Amino acid sequence: MHAIEARAVSKSYTIDGRGITVLDSVSLAVAQGEFLVIAGESGSGKSTLLSILSGLDRPDTGRVLLGERDITELSEDDLAPVRNHTFGFVFQSFHLIPSLTALENIMFPAELRGDIRARKKAEHLLERVGLSNRAASFPHQLSGGEKQRCAICRALINEPAIIFADEPTGNLDLANGRGVLELLRELHRERQTTLILVTHSLEITHTADRIITLRDGRIITHDYHA
Repeated sequence: MHAIEARAVSKSYTIDGRGITVLDSVSLAVAQGEFLVIAGESGSGKSTLLSILSGLDRPDTGRVLLGERDITELSEDDLAPVRNHTFGFVFQSFHLIPSLTALENIMFPAELRGDIRARKKAEHLLERVGLSNRAASFPHQLSGGEKQRCAICRALINEPAIIFADEPTGNLDLANGRGVLELLRELHRERQTTLILVTHSLEITHTADRIITLRDGRIITHDYHA
């Protein structure tokens, strides 16, 4: 069974009275435990595809299947727990809550579930990524690389089946970017989590199981790695 699948997904927007097709009947199946990179130039539709796969946006036409469940038919109330329990998100801009410490930011999704182990799990994740000494620090006190490692911990705390990462190194320098990518790869291997990562950087792609490249809202290439 596929972890997640898009079937003939299309999405358009109207900008200044002009219709723009961002995704044009895209079909894609992602295997459980796969590391998939979605590549393409700016404006190719890759972030929109990620948003639709993850339930953050809805297609105009087509379906997204999580296992055998069509999540495009779910109401927002029904979709919210799917995103919190089954998906983890890592964004380019970190999206940490400024008023919470690093530890509290990581705990937050687990606390929403009423998980009594939230603090212990967050402390373990901080230790795993080498940030135990930053647990009480607020986001403005962290470097970009530290913020992104915290965001990765937050994405993992509910032990999601799928991690979605949208340009996770976009706001980082080269050294920190490489460190974050290596961390994502290590955690993917350790946990056998499905990892779907959007990037325009070719440097990332050589360690993925598969790379798809989008152009003008369509998949133009599939490349598999051994």
